[in-house]
Amino acid sequence: METLVFTDGSYQSLLWIVFSLFVGVALAIDLGIVENIRSRVLYKNKNKNKNSNDNQSQNLSYQERNKKTFEHALRWTIIWISLAGVFSGLIFVSMGYDKSLLFLTGYAIEKSLSVDNMFVFVLIFSSLGIPYIYQHKVLMLGILSAIAFRIVLILAGISLLESFHWTIYIFGGLLVFTSIRMLVEKREKKIEIEKNIAVRILRKFIPIKLNGLTDNRFLHRTPDGLLYATPMLIALVIVEMTDLVFALDSIPAILAITTDSFLVITSNIFAILGLRSLYFLLAGMMDKFYYLKPGLAAILLFIGTKMLISEFYEVTIAASIAVIFGILGAAIVLSFIRIKFSMMKESR
Repeated sequence: METLVFTDGSYQSLLWIVFSLFVGVALAIDLGIVENIRSRVLYKNKNKNKNSNDNQSQNLSYQERNKKTFEHALRWTIIWISLAGVFSGLIFVSMGYDKSLLFLTGYAIEKSLSVDNMFVFVLIFSSLGIPYIYQHKVLMLGILSAIAFRIVLILAGISLLESFHWTIYIFGGLLVFTSIRMLVEKREKKIEIEKNIAVRILRKFIPIKLNGLTDNRFLHRTPDGLLYATPMLIALVIVEMTDLVFALDSIPAILAITTDSFLVITSNIFAILGLRSLYFLLAGMMDKFYYLKPGLAAILLFIGTKMLISEFYEVTIAASIAVIFGILGAAIVLSFIRIKFSMMKESR
């Protein structure tokens, strides 16, 4: 089947519209706008027919909440990945096979790097004692603001590469440095909140209160009128700062594959939007991805080296994609083999 490749810029305008509709509708449902309305109606109906034991209903609602959280996360992880696949198909039809493959590669790079970033999210929430039921609120706001930051950084990165070709060596060096750092640094078990740079910056603007507040408010006003930043706001600020640092690694990695702003932005946003549901799906098994970090370090090292030697030797896009997917596949397969081996060893 031949692809329908347009010769003018109309296809991109149409795809931007389709992309915006995909993201807008799915995001509204995923973030609970529809569910919130439905929950309020159900809550009113429950109040009218309330005749069961309070303690039993509370325990049941807690169990149901955990089960629904996992089911919601699984459902929306599948939906976000499926939407990215459908959008890749639209790119294939309108822009051709090469563009759709570049989109999928950018999506795969961003998605895999974001999984590693979720280890940090787990540390942030555990260090601050953020209850599981409130973590989604921090991630929701963090992801929405991350989209705005990413678009600005992507456009700035593309502009730098087009205006000053030598910046490719800076980006390449940054990726090589990051890959080495990922290999040698030990994964922390807890974040030292007081020493965190994001917290120190926040403290200059507003007093912070680390203990005694476990609700979902970002700000707390004491009886004497003082306004404090709660652990929720502290978590949000650290998440934002972490994502900003993370973006400085992931965006150059994608720009090494393509500098098409449409492909980079759409693949990046699709990967980020599925991050919240993926976090709640994998939060309890992060430590099972034994070889993900070494795999990601190898990918960044390859891409960084590719950028550094680009003036002397050009690695083809096909070869780059094959190496990236090969490393990712090997890391995932080896992780599953180790999990299975560990389970067999424990059952003996």
